[in-house]
Amino acid sequence: MEQIQEQDVLQLKAWIHGKQPMEVRNYLSTLMPADIAMLFEDLEEEERLIAFRILPKELAADAFVYFDNEIQEDLIQAFNDVELKEVFEQVFLDDTVNIIEEMPANVVKRILRSCRPERRKMINELLQYPEESVGSLMTIEYIALRGSMTVRQAIDKIRKTGMNKEMIYTCYVVDDQRHLEGLLSIRDLLNHTDETPIETFMETNVISIGTHDDQEQAAQMLSKYDFLALPVVDYENRLVGIVTIDDAVDVLQEENTEDMEIMAAIAPSDHPYLKTTPLEMWGKRIPWLLFLMLSATFTGMIISNFEDKLAAYVALTAFIPMLMGTGGNSGGQASVMITRGLSLGEIEISDLPKVIWKEFRVGILCGVTLAIANFGKMLLVDRYLMHNPDITILVITVVSLTILVEVIAAKIVGCILPIAAKRLGLDPAVMASPFITTIVDALSLLIYFQLAVAILHI
Repeated sequence: MEQIQEQDVLQLKAWIHGKQPMEVRNYLSTLMPADIAMLFEDLEEEERLIAFRILPKELAADAFVYFDNEIQEDLIQAFNDVELKEVFEQVFLDDTVNIIEEMPANVVKRILRSCRPERRKMINELLQYPEESVGSLMTIEYIALRGSMTVRQAIDKIRKTGMNKEMIYTCYVVDDQRHLEGLLSIRDLLNHTDETPIETFMETNVISIGTHDDQEQAAQMLSKYDFLALPVVDYENRLVGIVTIDDAVDVLQEENTEDMEIMAAIAPSDHPYLKTTPLEMWGKRIPWLLFLMLSATFTGMIISNFEDKLAAYVALTAFIPMLMGTGGNSGGQASVMITRGLSLGEIEISDLPKVIWKEFRVGILCGVTLAIANFGKMLLVDRYLMHNPDITILVITVVSLTILVEVIAAKIVGCILPIAAKRLGLDPAVMASPFITTIVDALSLLIYFQLAVAILHI
């Protein structure tokens, strides 16, 4: 695919410089808007502007939405007022709002000036909703019908207004005050006779979401119920917009990317990897690295406090990395599972007792298995095959018991911290592997040395 793409870019560049607009237009017209955006990333700024002006207006507007922020800004700066108006008259309102939110003030002013007054008013209303709320994600371009309409009247309205709507497959039924009463699909309309009132067969058990709810909740609901769109209502159950499945997919992708970055101890970034400078990456990564490095000093303090104990049984030192790694891995497994469950809505804060009880049982099963395997390995390999006299049965017992206890403790800590973070209003992903590992490392050492003192009498 990379080779084909490179050839496509070279051919496109040749047509542009050879002043062959019909070849450019015909070729780009065969592509999807997202593919056009991908090709434009490899063009120079002037080439990009020429190719964009050659595109059919509707296709150009569709592709514009897929461009990254820098390309969008460059094109807007290069557009004259007529071109700017033509583009944003074609772009759906929710996409226009998303673009405006990423643009500097001078560009935003130009965009708003280019819009019709009524459209500008709607954009400003959407911009007032809190960031990451459903209201900021929704579009107000939907089909609204009245329950008293017949099938023929409903279809006529869809024909007249549908071209300007983002979603026509699902229509919503409202009263004179725009209270949401029901919904129906195009299929429902086609399955009934022309004179049938739509209120006789519309779905009245409508699932909706509020304007100030979280975007991720809307995405989860669309996924759960397999909807193409989700109606958005205000506090009085008046229909104010819809969230479409394509926007929900974008939200889920952004949330998953953010969670992965946080779980890897990286501050979330707004730019793709290849478009992020080394300096920006440094700024995103170094705070967590500094925090984790400084917090790791606790493990050093624990080892220092038990230095005299280690001197009496030097063999204990060799197993510290293995024990810390096992504890960290065990806690990381639990924290990732719980974080994912919280993200998908499978686990609630009130489920904490159930989660602890389950992870306790899992910890026992995993701990016993690892302890038995370790006991056999140390006995056969470390003691007999390697003929190490310092590896006594008591030392083997200390290490094996430590594994058992630390795995149980790590599982419990790993499940509690993400839920606690959620309860405090933090992102549960913050409590993922790096953070959990640091805590469990210290906990593992304390368990190890306490058991060593108790069993070996040192």
